[in-house]
Amino acid sequence: MINGILFDLDGTLLDHRAAADAAIGAWVAERAPGHPRLGEVAALWAALEEPHLAAWHAGECTWQEQRRRRIRALCAELAIETPADLDAAFAGFTGHYRRGWTAFPDAAGALAALGGFRLGVLTNGSQEIQEEKVRAIGLDGLVGPVLTGEVLGGCFKPVAACYTAAAAALGLPPGEVLLVGDDIAKDVTGPAAAGMRSVWLDRLGVSPAPEGFPRITTLAELPALVGTRR
Repeated sequence: MINGILFDLDGTLLDHRAAADAAIGAWVAERAPGHPRLGEVAALWAALEEPHLAAWHAGECTWQEQRRRRIRALCAELAIETPADLDAAFAGFTGHYRRGWTAFPDAAGALAALGGFRLGVLTNGSQEIQEEKVRAIGLDGLVGPVLTGEVLGGCFKPVAACYTAAAAALGLPPGEVLLVGDDIAKDVTGPAAAGMRSVWLDRLGVSPAPEGFPRITTLAELPALVGTRR
């Protein structure tokens, strides 16, 4: 029986990709107006996210350092001057990014319909920023605790201990918790390996889910999939 539901945040409840793409485009345009590769900037920035965030998750660098590395790598790729103050430079990107934070249109309704379950967010981002995101997009009264590796003993998705710790934070065993998210490794197969149930949110409708896992294309489908408790 499912008694708790955890949601990924970026790409599941919040449209991270749209916000980040617009933000980095604006950031580069400010520093290199008319750059011939401006159309590639969003894809380049997206490609830098995972390896540098993974380095932070692995303890190879600090949160702030992974940000510096990403700015430095992007400037090198575009052959534009690297800012002397990398922290200030990333803060400029973050200003644009925050202004683009938006919940997906299906998020609030789905959470409201699932209010009989214990709900929470399980995300690999920074605790402070992910909590800020949930508040900014108006979901803090609907979704329950925001859980990151910073409050789960330093373990991040897809490490098995991350899922068991997140379930414990809801006061439930992993087998009574469902994780919903857009990343197959982190939100579908990863939790299943830890004994947690999972659903793949495939917003783009790109391909079938891994065998044995349910797939939805909108959070509006979730209440019917799990039933409601009201």
